[in-house]
Amino acid sequence: MPIKLLALDIDGTLLTPRGELTPRNQAAINEALSRGVQIVLLTGRRFGSAYLLLQEFKLDLPLISHNGALTKDTRTLVTLNLHSLEIETSRGIIRTAREHGVDMICCCDETCGIGKMVIEGVSESNISLQRYLNKYRDAVVEAPDLLEYVKDPPIQIMFSGHCAQMDEFAEQMHAVMGEQVRLFKTRYPQADLMILDAVNFRASKGDSLAKIADQLGVERGEVMAIGDNHNDLTMLSYAGLGVVMANAEDELKRQGFSLTSSNEKDGVAEAIEKYIIASY
Repeated sequence: MPIKLLALDIDGTLLTPRGELTPRNQAAINEALSRGVQIVLLTGRRFGSAYLLLQEFKLDLPLISHNGALTKDTRTLVTLNLHSLEIETSRGIIRTAREHGVDMICCCDETCGIGKMVIEGVSESNISLQRYLNKYRDAVVEAPDLLEYVKDPPIQIMFSGHCAQMDEFAEQMHAVMGEQVRLFKTRYPQADLMILDAVNFRASKGDSLAKIADQLGVERGEVMAIGDNHNDLTMLSYAGLGVVMANAEDELKRQGFSLTSSNEKDGVAEAIEKYIIASY
């Protein structure tokens, strides 16, 4: 059954470790599009940073951000689909993070904008988060009290820190919030860094991909997904053909998905050439 819909993760998958879109990956995407294959980007990134990437690389592709919680039209910036967190759920998340001394960012949508990141402050020791916020300083809002600030439902609340710290915090958050939220981990062991995203329990890359396939009239067996991290598992599991990068987390590699080369060696292009271009 030929592939008609391709779902791509961005970081660790489509882009190199240095954040580059290689000529071979670009050419493979263009070739797949020319053959009528639909391509959608699904990322754990907040919309604002993913949107700027699309502008930089001139990628005119549908974009689903915040691990499936937000879909916006990348041309008009109009919100098409949003699974926001409930207000009281958000406040419960904020209280739990405060109790455990964890840095957090509250991501908020704008009706026709690229979104804001609201913070109370960042620990001096959290250098990686400070760098991230400095990179997107125009989107940052500093509030004295997140509990007071959150009067409209946010898209997600995200946390970052050392892997062991975030693993422990994820367990604590799940114990407190239960099934009220979905927690997605994005782990970078080489840097001892993990990002933990708390989103609406209805949001995931897999659910979003299923909706897109249904809207396009594409059967599950005609869908291919490529990813590298824990937050990609739902879309990899949904797709008729799930492909993981050589640089993927070992846990994903043990799931029985097909394997392609690393993001350092054009793994996305290799998979497109093998499973899409060669079959048309």
